[in-house]
Amino acid sequence: MNEIALIQVRTDELIRQADHERLVREALRGRRAARLEAARKEAESESHTRRHRRLRFLRAA
Repeated sequence: MNEIALIQVRTDELIRQADHERLVREALRGRRAARLEAARKEAESESHTRRHRRLRFLRAA
């Protein structure tokens, strides 16, 4: 192979690697967003329950 062909092969490899890394980042971003959304919905549903919370500190007599 001549030098130009080797450069082209390396360029193609770097482009494939960059595409793969971008897809991984997008997947992680999507999972993180879904996790945050689920936590937000959970917090909303808990805030409307009638369950009483225990006091964190005892009241002074």
